[in-house]
Amino acid sequence: MLIALGVVIAVLAAGTVVAFQTGAVRTAQAWLDSRNRAYPAVDTALLTPVQAKLVSVTRAEFDAQPAGTKYSEGVEEQWCADFVSWVMRAAGREFSNPNSGSWRIPGVYTLTEYFQSEKRFRPAGSGYTPKLGDVMLYGHDSPFRQHTNIVLTVDDGVVTTVGGNEWGGHVRISRFDLSDRGLVGIGVL
Repeated sequence: MLIALGVVIAVLAAGTVVAFQTGAVRTAQAWLDSRNRAYPAVDTALLTPVQAKLVSVTRAEFDAQPAGTKYSEGVEEQWCADFVSWVMRAAGREFSNPNSGSWRIPGVYTLTEYFQSEKRFRPAGSGYTPKLGDVMLYGHDSPFRQHTNIVLTVDDGVVTTVGGNEWGGHVRISRFDLSDRGLVGIGVL
């Protein structure tokens, strides 16, 4: 028991040193702050019908915490883009996969291509401020690694998102600063 505790402490300490050495202290803190975060209060009175439906759908999925295969048509795979595709379809804003025509876009690269082809992609650093329902697209050097999730709130440069396959394979709420590294761009609702 004492040996196991010592190993855990050593791993955490090593992770902290690595995070500090790589400039990823905010990344480690974002991960710690994102665990078990409650679904945020969102005033739906001024939202469009699609935005209000997105809030309703994502809140229900957050509460239910189903397996990722629900969003991927039973396929065992990384399911963050599947979650985004499924939620958009459930909210009445169905995607069309540029490769297959399916509503489901199972990869972040293809999801980025989709938004680019629809002229709804805004690159990181373009000055665009995300809004509820926009889709965040991250690269490998982000706190999420290559990932995607959906914007719920934006407050003074801090974005609160809901995403699938986050922090241990769950539907989670995350918060991060738009100036953090790794954001590739935003898919506009």
